[in-house]
Amino acid sequence: MKNNHTLIIGSGIVGATLALKLAQDKMPVTLIDARPARDESAWQHVLSKRDARVYALSMASINLLEDIGAWQHIAASKRKADYSQMQVWQLNGMGELLFGESEDSSAEDNSSETHEPTLLGSMVEPAVIEHALWQRLHEADVSDYLTLIAGHKVVNMDWLGAQQGYRVTLDNGEAIDSRLLVGADGRGSFVRQQAGIGVDTLDYNQTAICCAIQTEKPHQATARQAMLPTGTLALLPLADITDVDKASPQHWQSIVWTLPRNQALALIEEEDRFIADKLAAASNYELGAINQIESIASFPLAAQQAKSYVADNLVLIGDAAHGVHPLAGQGLNLGMLDVQALSEQLTHDYTRSGGTLWGSNQTLRHYERSRRPHNSLMMHSFSALNWLFAGSLAQMRPVQQIRNEGMYRVSKIKPLMRLFAKQASGV
Repeated sequence: MKNNHTLIIGSGIVGATLALKLAQDKMPVTLIDARPARDESAWQHVLSKRDARVYALSMASINLLEDIGAWQHIAASKRKADYSQMQVWQLNGMGELLFGESEDSSAEDNSSETHEPTLLGSMVEPAVIEHALWQRLHEADVSDYLTLIAGHKVVNMDWLGAQQGYRVTLDNGEAIDSRLLVGADGRGSFVRQQAGIGVDTLDYNQTAICCAIQTEKPHQATARQAMLPTGTLALLPLADITDVDKASPQHWQSIVWTLPRNQALALIEEEDRFIADKLAAASNYELGAINQIESIASFPLAAQQAKSYVADNLVLIGDAAHGVHPLAGQGLNLGMLDVQALSEQLTHDYTRSGGTLWGSNQTLRHYERSRRPHNSLMMHSFSALNWLFAGSLAQMRPVQQIRNEGMYRVSKIKPLMRLFAKQASGV
């Protein structure tokens, strides 16, 4: 059993999902969370407030969360906002793309039955996902294979050789030996740094303003994104959490507004009402006026990719391995695809070897070959889209004309639009 042991550093969404996936497969795993443990009352205090941030979970991510038994908790909480359409447009051009199915799309077929729009994904606040995972981590069917250590940081990592793996020391002096060490500890990954793995970084010189807004018009289960000369503006459905919300549903949105860094930092200092008015104008009043605005925050934007995802007895997943521009909301979804690929490869090679191979170099390299090129393509594609729509070069008339014509042509090719929608769902 000890030879199969896996130690995951970082119990965010990606790390906790991998831990549950392995424990369900009856593989011993230890999960280390530097954050202090929360009880149910502490979680309810966190969940009592609306979070301006939201993750656009693809169907692939939802399916994985369902597989490990966490999505059921999210669904029961009703703290999610499903979406069946994605609308992308540019204010200064003729291009608009609409992915997914509208409620009147049944007119395209001859069926008299009511047509249910195809679900593309769901918008869920980070704390809601983390609470569901926390609930699942403490359920009896995984407890025999899963150990959770909360409130302690890793201060040292020593490689003991390929047969033994790593010895990790915590800030309380406790030492843990592990055949396979997984870094799921975010963009500033301690595991990645200690392993001596470098990072390629692209600074966009942009800052994203994030907030929650209540709009005049309902979102109608549609995720919206305006491609502006200053950067992207995303309007993403938020779940209705109060009785007042539920009496007038679908009026809360999560906003991610990308601006040049200096412009964003200046705007964030203004009064809330001023920001709300600027935001409504920037969206061309797509959802009418903004009645309320909450939880305004900002964060700088950069893309990064680890030069390697693996080393002897060590593997990186999620933000520890890669980080992308948020314009398509795919950062977490890429991390969840890492989890799926790594867990499948680990268990496949373990079974094929008759229970002797766990986290071998061959296994880890296969995982890297399956994930790194895909993540690189996504990172560079998002960077190219950002370049195509934002910045001084993007505003040159030839670039605008090519961009407008391209969006117009693509919007008329229905099979291609359906393919894009399928790719966005991740399944």
